[in-house]
Amino acid sequence: MFESDTSFPSETKILVVDDEPDIRDLVTFILQDYGVEVTAVASAQEALQALSESIPDVLISDIAMPKTDGYMLMREVRKRSPQQGGHVPAIALTAYAGEINQQQALQAGFQMHIAKPIDPDELVKAILGLMMEVGAK
Repeated sequence: MFESDTSFPSETKILVVDDEPDIRDLVTFILQDYGVEVTAVASAQEALQALSESIPDVLISDIAMPKTDGYMLMREVRKRSPQQGGHVPAIALTAYAGEINQQQALQAGFQMHIAKPIDPDELVKAILGLMMEVGAK
């Protein structure tokens, strides 16, 4: 995987939202290997509930999900106050990797856009970079 000196700040919490169990499991496995506390949920509704209970350091969400997609989820998240997770740094995970899709993700409130299939090293670098950029933890 990644260089052995790569590490997350202690007690890093990440919320993963994806309707595909295999993707949720993969991202969870990658991040737990770095000592990250992961909450993985299958829908936007579950993500909003999880945000009401605890604000993660980073939110990672799929875009294409049934009922409420990742764009709609982010718009809902961004309507919240900072105390309710409205400013949580967010990364879009999507099979749609075009420039237009990236623009849509940024406009919806995501700070980053990562294409599937997921490259573990790229994912870890992106999360750490985003956390440093926003000063999380």
